[in-house]
Amino acid sequence: MTWLAHPPIVVPFDFSPASKEAVGRAIGLLGDPSGVHVIHVLGELSPAEPGEVWNTVDHATRTKHATEAMTKELGNEVTLKVLFGDAGHQITDYADQIDAKLIIMPSHGRSGILRVLLGSVTDRVVRLAHCPVLVLRPEKAKS
Repeated sequence: MTWLAHPPIVVPFDFSPASKEAVGRAIGLLGDPSGVHVIHVLGELSPAEPGEVWNTVDHATRTKHATEAMTKELGNEVTLKVLFGDAGHQITDYADQIDAKLIIMPSHGRSGILRVLLGSVTDRVVRLAHCPVLVLRPEKAKS
């Protein structure tokens, strides 16, 4: 077992193939899915959102739907958690709460204006985390 292979490991999940691969890497490192905590962070709803206005959508229903979708994608052997707010802060706060030994997350490889407009959750997590962060970079296309 390497120094990286100690539970718990936190893996942020955004339903992309890269984040699913990160979950697989975490399970592979530990050899056991029970030490992997998969976290999905949802943004807060605007007070003008129709679901907010008509009181048909709340944190409980959003959590239920996100958890069901994550279970469908990943199964139920890993720990699943849904949080709300700023993704970078929520990921690092959760890692601190459970005394995570590692965070594994993909970088989507955005650059230029897309990075400026969308920000980089990975950058924020690397800056804020109190444990090591393993960033999985996208493979470059071969010419």
